[in-house]
Amino acid sequence: VLTHQKYGEIERALGTAHADGVLVGIDGLVEKLRLVKEPEEIDKIRAAIALTDSVFDTIWENLRPGRSEREVAWEIESGIRMAGAQAVSFPPIVAAGPNAALPHAAPSERLIAPGESVILDVGARLNLYCSDMTRTWVDGEPPPRLREIYRVVREAQLAAQDAIRAGRDSHEIDAIARKLIQDAGYGDHFGHGLGHGVGLAVHEKPGFGKQSRMVLEENMVVTVEPGIYLPGFGGVRLENMVRVTATGCEVLTGTDRFYPW
Repeated sequence: VLTHQKYGEIERALGTAHADGVLVGIDGLVEKLRLVKEPEEIDKIRAAIALTDSVFDTIWENLRPGRSEREVAWEIESGIRMAGAQAVSFPPIVAAGPNAALPHAAPSERLIAPGESVILDVGARLNLYCSDMTRTWVDGEPPPRLREIYRVVREAQLAAQDAIRAGRDSHEIDAIARKLIQDAGYGDHFGHGLGHGVGLAVHEKPGFGKQSRMVLEENMVVTVEPGIYLPGFGGVRLENMVRVTATGCEVLTGTDRFYPW
């Protein structure tokens, strides 16, 4: 990868030397090479996921009303580093109550209150490879509306995972989850794509969205993360990482933190 300045320096040097060389753009080449993961890469991704799962389970057990979003986010980041990761793969998202209606909310001093949802989006970078997962936590008995949107999001996630396999187009998978959410009356409240690739970067191709057009291949590693976000109320997002196989997908995320609603 060259900066514009370095490109100019090389171009001028070639001209001065009267060389026949030509600088050729490789737009998209590296990204294409990273689409399908080698076995060694998948092993490293599994390790990053396992580390994240372990830390997340501890965080989950320590959640309670009265703690601030920022306090929990710091516990996540420090826990991931202390577990041996080089870094978090992105700043943790901890979004409670109305803040959970913002898909990419930044942690604030807001205190978690009883009965509201808390979206936790977490990832680690270990041996250069990333993990990415989301769960939604609720203290005690949720209000009926929250219970409903949680159920819809979980059904959408499972339906999408069941549909993933090599040879399918990514936008078809997005459409399956989106239709479930639309049919439940929340289509206007799912404003992002269903998922994305993960590897050396936490956001890679392929993307899952209305406009995405990419045929899935075996050993692609992607996320499945439907969500419903209701302004002024809160939201729910659930995210797993999966490996595409010839006949389906393997769920890589090990944390089994789902409510049976």
